[in-house]
Amino acid sequence: MTAIRFRLNGADVHDDVAPRLSLADLLRDRHNLTATHLGCEHGVCGACTVLVDGMPARACLMLAAACDDRDIHSLEGLRDDPIIAALRDSFHQRHAVQCGFCTPGMLISARDLIRRGKVGSEG
Repeated sequence: MTAIRFRLNGADVHDDVAPRLSLADLLRDRHNLTATHLGCEHGVCGACTVLVDGMPARACLMLAAACDDRDIHSLEGLRDDPIIAALRDSFHQRHAVQCGFCTPGMLISARDLIRRGKVGSEG
């Protein structure tokens, strides 16, 4: 086991993790943050996307042990984020959620694009 310390959705966390435990499994199984979905488990689908130090990361590919001294945000930790709120409303109004399984990762990825100015306006 490896001892790690990190911030999770704004709270300081201390955990002992197995060397091969993924961040996704840590978030879901130990912290009950179930918006982080496991889809392909190969980093392709994006359903497991979280923010690590403010940047999107595939939690299924990241080892929990690599999160020592990092700042992690799952969708649950972005509940009050105004960009996430606007995106959530837009997804709902435009029926963009499909089955909903990938929606958390899509919201986090879209938020990153908006924050980096990578999204143009419709016209």
